[in-house]
Amino acid sequence: MEQTTNTTCVNGTDISELIILGFGSLHELQFLLFLVFLMIYIITIAGNLTIFFLVLSCSQLHTPMYFLLGNLSCMETFYSSVILPRMLTSLLTGDRAISVKGCVVQLYFFGFLVCTECYLLAVMSYDRYLAICQPLHYGALMSNKFCHKLAAGSWLCALLPVSIIIIIVMSSLHFCGPTDIDHFFCDFRAFIRLASGDTRIVQLLALIFSAIDTLPPFVLTLTSYFHIIATILRIPSNTGRKKAFSTCSSHLTVVTIFYGTLMAVYVLPESETWGGMNKIFSLFYTVLTPMVNPLIYSLRNKEVKESLRRWLKNLLAFPKL
Repeated sequence: MEQTTNTTCVNGTDISELIILGFGSLHELQFLLFLVFLMIYIITIAGNLTIFFLVLSCSQLHTPMYFLLGNLSCMETFYSSVILPRMLTSLLTGDRAISVKGCVVQLYFFGFLVCTECYLLAVMSYDRYLAICQPLHYGALMSNKFCHKLAAGSWLCALLPVSIIIIIVMSSLHFCGPTDIDHFFCDFRAFIRLASGDTRIVQLLALIFSAIDTLPPFVLTLTSYFHIIATILRIPSNTGRKKAFSTCSSHLTVVTIFYGTLMAVYVLPESETWGGMNKIFSLFYTVLTPMVNPLIYSLRNKEVKESLRRWLKNLLAFPKL
């Protein structure tokens, strides 16, 4: 656990703004990056809202699995909106300043939504475990009412601990320089490095709350897929194994991308050579994962593709005059 070397603010004077460096070293590519991230944001919002409204409006998708998928798409819409609009503004206008309070608010919503995704992915993996490992009891064990409670619990469990650490503890930090956040958003590590005085207690609390909010759903996800894979391998026919695996392959792909890049950033030790790669890996779970999630689920799921086809057909069917 690192400790900042900043001294205590002289005469209690704190700075009110920080500078998010983003991709400032690529000055000549700022407008190109703006266009790329704008396209990513448009695809992300359009894709996730399409999945959300499909689940909401199509009766054949009113099942626990798709209800959870709708929650995930809703969460991804908020998730990408926490980071990308601010990044786009910075790339277009060159204004990279953000208030300290604004940084704390972004950190709060980022942490809350990351934890929510961990819980939702865990619940979705449990749903697939019941469907594959206990198919005869699936209807009784995963009722719509129980599924709704699990989804609501995913949002609430992520909300409370993050609120405590961000609002109460981090609001007490002081900043008097330097002001540069070497990231494209208010990342916790980059943000806490700028705080004055001893930040070990804040980092310890952040570690504890992060562990509480991420380890249980991660373990549940691993356990569910351990049993799922073991069950699939016991299926005698290749056709049966392929059919069983196809019901969870989309979710497994999303879990691998999300947790793989998240652990690469926050679990591996920091170093100067690794610092540049942190931004790249951060792009995966903050920007690219919300974009590819609806693509993965729609392209590899027959029911979603069929519902989308009917929805577009109805949308484009103009009444005859």
